[in-house]
Amino acid sequence: MNPPKHIVSAASIVINDKNELLLIKGPRRGWEMPGGQVEVGESLSQAAIRETKEESGIDIEIIKFCGIFQNVGNSICNTLFLAKPVGGDLIRTVESLDSGFFPVEDALEMVTWKNFRERIELCLNPAAHPFCIEFTDENNI
Repeated sequence: MNPPKHIVSAASIVINDKNELLLIKGPRRGWEMPGGQVEVGESLSQAAIRETKEESGIDIEIIKFCGIFQNVGNSICNTLFLAKPVGGDLIRTVESLDSGFFPVEDALEMVTWKNFRERIELCLNPAAHPFCIEFTDENNI
């Protein structure tokens, strides 16, 4: 029997003091929240902080853990954190063709990849925390 292999990722939902949401524009998925795979020896929150900095140029402070989306079929666990910006400047990279802060309603309309909008909406709803969404649809990572 092979040992299980899982992918664990961490993403941040970053809201500034103007109630704007930080989004990055990835080359494959379009506009989304910053995040990525947790590295060996790294905590979930530190991964969210690192990925946000790498993809957007923005330094963040984690406010709270919101929940997890688990794609059971693909063994992917995506942890989600609410955060606020504390410094840095917006950047563009190979991973993020653009980045910016957008009014929440506009930002939600911009996010069209699979269930990413739902992830953001749940993070913005404190009554939903913590959540654990499990699904098996292999096309809905």
